[in-house]
Amino acid sequence: MAWTAANIPAQKGRTFIVTGANSGLGYVTALELARHGARVVLAVRSTEKGDDAAGRIRRAVPDASLEVRKVDLADLDSVRAFAEGIDALDVLVNNAGIMMPPRSLTKQGYELQLGSNHLGHFALTALLYPKLNRETGRVVTVTSDMHRVGKIHFDDLDGERRYSPTDAYAQSKLANVLFGLELHRRLTAKGSRVKSLLAHPGYSDTPLQGKDATGVTKRVLRLGSRLLAQTVEMGALGQLFAAVSPDLRGGELVGPDGFQALRGHPKVLAPSSTGRDPEVARRLWDISEQRTVRFEV
Repeated sequence: MAWTAANIPAQKGRTFIVTGANSGLGYVTALELARHGARVVLAVRSTEKGDDAAGRIRRAVPDASLEVRKVDLADLDSVRAFAEGIDALDVLVNNAGIMMPPRSLTKQGYELQLGSNHLGHFALTALLYPKLNRETGRVVTVTSDMHRVGKIHFDDLDGERRYSPTDAYAQSKLANVLFGLELHRRLTAKGSRVKSLLAHPGYSDTPLQGKDATGVTKRVLRLGSRLLAQTVEMGALGQLFAAVSPDLRGGELVGPDGFQALRGHPKVLAPSSTGRDPEVARRLWDISEQRTVRFEV
């Protein structure tokens, strides 16, 4: 039988952090977790938008346990400040993302898509890891099927010599996969019960589609969303399944079960061969530590 949000087990007493929870996939994830009794920290760049999202969730779930906290994944100082304010958590959902903007940089001078989508989440996970439940803890990193066409440009990570918004996005989504699987390998080597999982939403009609892009790319993304995309509620099922299903093992990627993994209900999929490459993953991990924080598993 197809898995839906109605299959989420009771989550009372558990704390989830969801980045980018004020809209799109993150909002639906926070809403459904709250509906099933979880305490949800909405980790958002704008607390005004976060408060609005929390208000909408409370109207749907009057007894929702929510906290809105500011984090800007494009600013490592903000990531550190956020992590310092967290005492304990059960599940971290690395959901927030930036998609295909013109070239710009994070506060620390890194290309914005790699810096926000990967480096910000790498640092956040590293800083929160000591506070994660060691028995049932999970890290869910949200990627995209665009990771399959991505390449890590180790000689030009920040697009200084050549920048394509689409290539940079694909690079950041491949980085998500490499990170999630390398974290799984390191957890396994330590005998940890913490699980690192990956999820992707297929082609989903979210505010991210065309939000940061410009010109023709923006128009194509928005037209595609109207004509081809599944609902955001369907798109969020993959990361919800990864966050709560007792049947998943660490190191698995969850995505839609339909044609070309564009639409459908969640199932376990195989990442790309590059995404599974441990040498590329270790190299990226080392660079990520150099750029952000030391990550001791």
